[in-house]
Amino acid sequence: MSIKSKANQLKGSKQNKHAIDAQAYNPRKEPRYTDIASFMRAPLADSLDDLDIALIGVPTDLGVTNRAGARHGPREIRNASSLMRCINLATRVEPFELCRIADVGDVRFSQQYELAAQVKEIESHYHKIHQAGVIPLTAGGDHSITYPIFRAIAADGPIGMVHIDAHTDTWGEFWGSKYHHGAPFRLAVEDGLLDPNRTIQIGIRGGQNFMDGIEFSLDHGMRVVFIEEFADLGPVKIAELAREIVGDGPTYISFDVDGLDPVYAPGTGTPEVGGMTTLEAQRLLRGLRGLNLVGGDVVEVAPPFDQTGNTALVGATMMFEILCLLAESLATSVD
Repeated sequence: MSIKSKANQLKGSKQNKHAIDAQAYNPRKEPRYTDIASFMRAPLADSLDDLDIALIGVPTDLGVTNRAGARHGPREIRNASSLMRCINLATRVEPFELCRIADVGDVRFSQQYELAAQVKEIESHYHKIHQAGVIPLTAGGDHSITYPIFRAIAADGPIGMVHIDAHTDTWGEFWGSKYHHGAPFRLAVEDGLLDPNRTIQIGIRGGQNFMDGIEFSLDHGMRVVFIEEFADLGPVKIAELAREIVGDGPTYISFDVDGLDPVYAPGTGTPEVGGMTTLEAQRLLRGLRGLNLVGGDVVEVAPPFDQTGNTALVGATMMFEILCLLAESLATSVD
C-alpha cells in the first residue's frame, strides 16, 4: 500500500472520539496564537483509541546532575510548537495526513520528589501506550526518562537507537542513585533493552572528569561519533552511517538538545560548546527516512535558562522532524 493509499485509509477510518473533527475545524491552519496550546496544534485526546502516534510530555528533571529546569520543557515546547506548519518542505511529508496523531497530555506523577518512583510511573504509562499499539513521541524532561520508556517499549526484545547528544549517557551510579540523566543507556544495555551493536551516538564532546561512560559505550560496541568526526564528514554521511548501523530492525531516536551548540540551544542543563548547528541536526534527522522506527524523544529543554524561548522552538522543531519520520515510517510499514 502506498503512502497516499495509507493516508486515504486513515482519513476514512473512525476518528478518535475525543479528537477535534478536522473536517469542521483544523487548528493547524488557524492563527497560531489561538486556542489551547498542544504539541504541533494536534487534537487533544484522553484515549488511545484509534491513534497511531501519541505526543506525550514527561515534566520531570529529578535526574539532572547540575542545572534543573527541564521539568518546564513540555509546556514550553507545546507553546513553541504552535509555529510548526502542516508540510515539511524538505521532505514533503505531511504527518497529520499520514497518521492519526494526538496530544495525550503529560505523564502524571503521584510522587513529585521520588525519582525511583517516577521511573516506575513512566514505565507504567508507556506500557499502556505500547500495549495499545501506539507509537510514542515524547518531550522531556531530562534524559533519565528514556530508560523507563525503553522498559515499556522494548520489553519484547532489544531495540536499536540513533542518539544525538553531547554526552554518551552511559555513566554509572552518581551520588547514590543509578537513575540520573547520565545513565539511561547504560541501564538499558544492562537490562537487555538496547542493542549496543545497533546503537550510534552522535555529537559527543566536552571535557570529562573520568572516562567511565565513554569506555562503556566503546567497550559494548556502540558506534560513538565524536563531534570532530561529525564536522569532518557532515550530517549526510553520518546519517548514512547511522542507517548502516541500525539496519532494518526496530529503532528509537533520542535527541538531547545539548547535542546542539549552546548558541542555538542555551536553555539546557549541561551545555557544551562546539556542537552542531540546527540545520546540521535537521539534515541529519532527514537522512534517517525509511528506518523502522518505534518511538522518539526530545529532551533536556530547560526554558528557565533561555528567556528568549529559542531553545523551546528548537526542541519543537526537532520534535516535528522526528514526527515526520515516525509518520512516514508507520505509513510505509503497511506497504
